[in-house]
Amino acid sequence: MSEVFEGYERQYCEISASLSRKCAAASALDGEKKKQKLSEIQADVQESELLIRKMDLEARSLQPSVKAGLLAKLREYKSDLSSVKSEVKRVSAPNAHQATREELLEAGMSDTLATWTAIGFAAVACLCAHSSIVTCVDDYIGKSKKILASMSKRMDRNKWIVGGIIAALIFAILFILYFKFAH
Repeated sequence: MSEVFEGYERQYCEISASLSRKCAAASALDGEKKKQKLSEIQADVQESELLIRKMDLEARSLQPSVKAGLLAKLREYKSDLSSVKSEVKRVSAPNAHQATREELLEAGMSDTLATWTAIGFAAVACLCAHSSIVTCVDDYIGKSKKILASMSKRMDRNKWIVGGIIAALIFAILFILYFKFAH
């Protein structure tokens, strides 16, 4: 595993634990102190998102054998962060019904976003695979053009040779007929 990824992972785990403690503390607070704690939480959430993006980029740059395990961890971290965001909304909402409604709306949007993201990644992977096939086919087409061009030249040369032979035979037949009937 990459040392860079491990460093990001360690930072994320520390921030995640801090976020859980801050959310619990914020739910017990009121007024200005609650607002201040929520702004601290929002800053930590943004930092967590940044770390997850960095981990994602690092994981995608590694070999496929290592990449699969790291991407699975990232999915767990994204899920954890999503639940922390839901908790922050619940704590910051003035009433429980509003928070629940917003969570349901976001869940539908995040599912849709996740689906489209997965489709996008699959399309990119498919295009990459097809790109290599197209490149290979393009090489074969170039070779085929060269072969067909040389075949065409040989065919033209053979036509001239056969035409010359036929003309020589016709000339020979006429020459023989001339001497046979002329004497």
